[in-house]
Amino acid sequence: MARQVALAVDLGASSGRVVSGAFDGRLLELEELHRFENGPVPMAGHLIWDLPRLWHEVLAGLRAAAARHGTAIASVGVDTWGVDFSFLGPDGDLLANPVCYRDARTQGMLAAAEAVAPRAEIFAATGLQFMELNSLYQLLALSRGSSSVLTAADRLLMIPDLFHWLLCGAAVNERTNASTTQCFNPQAGDWAFPLLEKLGLPRRVFGPITQPGTDLGPLRPDVSAATGLGKARVILPGTHDTASAVAAVPADDPPSSRPDWCYVSLGTWALVGAELDRPLVTPECLARNFTNEAGVGGTTRLLKNVCGLWLVQQCRAAWQRVGQEWTWEQLTALAAEAPPLVTLIDPNDPSLVAPVDMPGAIRALAKAAGEPVPESTAATVRAALESVAAAVRRTLGELDGLLGRRVSRVHVVGGGVQNRLLCQMIADATGRPVIAGPVEATAIGNLLVQLLARGGTVDLRALRRVVRDSFEPITYEPRDTARWEARLG
Repeated sequence: MARQVALAVDLGASSGRVVSGAFDGRLLELEELHRFENGPVPMAGHLIWDLPRLWHEVLAGLRAAAARHGTAIASVGVDTWGVDFSFLGPDGDLLANPVCYRDARTQGMLAAAEAVAPRAEIFAATGLQFMELNSLYQLLALSRGSSSVLTAADRLLMIPDLFHWLLCGAAVNERTNASTTQCFNPQAGDWAFPLLEKLGLPRRVFGPITQPGTDLGPLRPDVSAATGLGKARVILPGTHDTASAVAAVPADDPPSSRPDWCYVSLGTWALVGAELDRPLVTPECLARNFTNEAGVGGTTRLLKNVCGLWLVQQCRAAWQRVGQEWTWEQLTALAAEAPPLVTLIDPNDPSLVAPVDMPGAIRALAKAAGEPVPESTAATVRAALESVAAAVRRTLGELDGLLGRRVSRVHVVGGGVQNRLLCQMIADATGRPVIAGPVEATAIGNLLVQLLARGGTVDLRALRRVVRDSFEPITYEPRDTARWEARLG
């Protein structure tokens, strides 16, 4: 077959990039064409995402892609993080920059929601993990604050939905990202309207759910002209970055109610879970605070959010502010030489969500927990990485309980795969082999859905066959499990 080229716009909370994928019918070849920084911006008392600047960067990446691949480019699709959104008004204009999930506006909103609808009722309707950053509590904050933006809103669009609207004019809610909101019913495959109405949220802003693999149509004429992409079309990937990453896990087992593998999508967050063929909305799932999010190909991602490399990212940023310019490689090398398993903290502690001084926050949390306080750079990074590995271990133990079996292997995908020290820590902590890779799982999953979808449906096994043929993983066997067992029990 003639070589096809697709473009993935992959936006994360700390960076974004445009990646091309050239596919010859068997192998996928990646090329990063444009990379740029991202991060929430303090503005008028809130943390917002600078959507105009991000759109400017996306256009720059699309222009670079057109210069590189020309008319061979068939399609483009966008994936991002979950839970954040903005609104279009009745005239089709964007009403506001989206607010970051780390903004303080949701404080107290989880309790406010539970005063109206008990936790068990919310979980039965949504199957989602309870975190105050969820879209449900962001919306409730707007409603309780009599937001003029919410009053004027005609359509809610998640972050990738916004970019697809900017690209082609289609205002749709893609399934995998909609499922991160705690406004979506995974069993019905639609919005949880009875719950939303009970909480006083307007039904009108929630549009029809659209599946990964759907062709949204050609680029807007002005976008086509500005980028040189010509007749490229917009095709929905799994727009939640974890959905795309899990689609690119190189497993060969079909989706099951009792899978023999689990995944860790490792980046700013560590998303720990299993791929199921149906949602698992049970009292046990609620008790363990797991979440049912939609995956590519009609699957369910049963998972829990664990704070990942955010801790080290923010330590590095804090050190940079005082003139200490550590590279990632230097920090990992320092951590590798530090004594093991001295300090462990809870990486999901609320004090670590958005501290001004992450090293100081880690020290304070260690002191409060009665753990040795890490004073050096090496000890701080070691504590952060080992705390993430310990949290992954705890979460996999809970996952085993929900599945009724001990999964035998862990697939780690995403940018965190490049941290070999952390991958080995996860193998040692869990006592299971870690199959690490591909690093670019999110972009790969995005691209292959565009390239292989037919009529809005995706064959996951065919997609994963391309991943296995195209990318070689690294396996980490457990080595130091006795030390972890002695430390954690």
